Amino acid sequence: MRSLLTAAAISLAFTLFLTPVFLRLFRKWGWAQVIRTPEDIRNPNHQTKRGTPTMGGTIFIVGTIVGYLVGCYSGNNPPTISGLLVIWMMVGLGVVGFIDDYMKVRQQRFMGLSGWRKIVGQVIVTVPFGIVALNFPNLYGQTPASPYISMFRDIQPLWFMALGAVLGWLLYLAWVSFIGVAFSNSTNVTDGLDGLAAGSGIFVTGAYSLIAFWQFNQACWGGSDLSSGAQMACYPTRDPFDLAIISASFVGALVGFLWWNAPKAKVFMGDVGSMAIGGVIAAMAILTRTELLAVLVAGVFIIGPGSVILQRLYFKITRGKRLFLMSPFHHHLEMRGWSEVTIVVRMWIIAGLLAVSGIGFFYVEWLSRT
Repeated sequence: MRSLLTAAAISLAFTLFLTPVFLRLFRKWGWAQVIRTPEDIRNPNHQTKRGTPTMGGTIFIVGTIVGYLVGCYSGNNPPTISGLLVIWMMVGLGVVGFIDDYMKVRQQRFMGLSGWRKIVGQVIVTVPFGIVALNFPNLYGQTPASPYISMFRDIQPLWFMALGAVLGWLLYLAWVSFIGVAFSNSTNVTDGLDGLAAGSGIFVTGAYSLIAFWQFNQACWGGSDLSSGAQMACYPTRDPFDLAIISASFVGALVGFLWWNAPKAKVFMGDVGSMAIGGVIAAMAILTRTELLAVLVAGVFIIGPGSVILQRLYFKITRGKRLFLMSPFHHHLEMRGWSEVTIVVRMWIIAGLLAVSGIGFFYVEWLSRT
């Protein structure tokens, strides 16, 4: 418990007190936000955001790593392969976002990496993650991930390797890549208003910290010594406590960053930050074996990209008509006259309700097995 609390506290202090130092460096380096021209015309308030320091996601990425390492070693809980895999996804997808941000800043254009180049970069990060995650078994034969599709735990009939080793591995890596690409892009789309992605990310990763900690308390390490009822309800997660530590550290870093990112933002997280959030969510979903449950826990990050998909489908079906005034959905609400603060706070409420609902279903499933 000391490791978990220390990790959250250190990462919180890092981003809360050191962000002004980073901002001075960002201004010196010319890391300023570029705003899309059509958006300026339809949303004049966004014009005032031009020039705000961006790529602030680097701050909470570094803060998370510092908090995690200090928390681990202060509580005599050395980092595990599971925690390092979460860091890999956070940093790797953050690097893809950083390249995108840097191209925008350097060229002073809204467009950075093209869509397909961004996806290629995301796949380059997620495939090694998937390969490593299905290796490195512990003393009980548990690997960080599993070759099953999961909801609250592995769904036994949905075993990739039932189709053979080669095809099974290919489908498993495609599944892991899909999750990583989907969540990193969905958080990227959601990051459109001050504090929206950071505040929502706190609820989602906070929920995953609780889920991982519960799995730690109900682990299957007892093996045959466990009662039949305990064996039915336990979780074969490889390093649940370490997953709780890294996600708690990420929550602390986001809380400290939100102090400076809340409306009116002094710094934007940029694609480096939004994609890092998606990477952490994807990694936690895979490593806690709750991939399908993540659709509910992280449901707030599905609203934005979902509205974009609906807008495009409706536009094609109706040959030019629009379902929303503007997509993603939070910009539609802006066009309807909602203030930015109102939209952000209400989206936070939705994020909290969905995250709590996911935890509730997770707990009810455990109760049904005891």
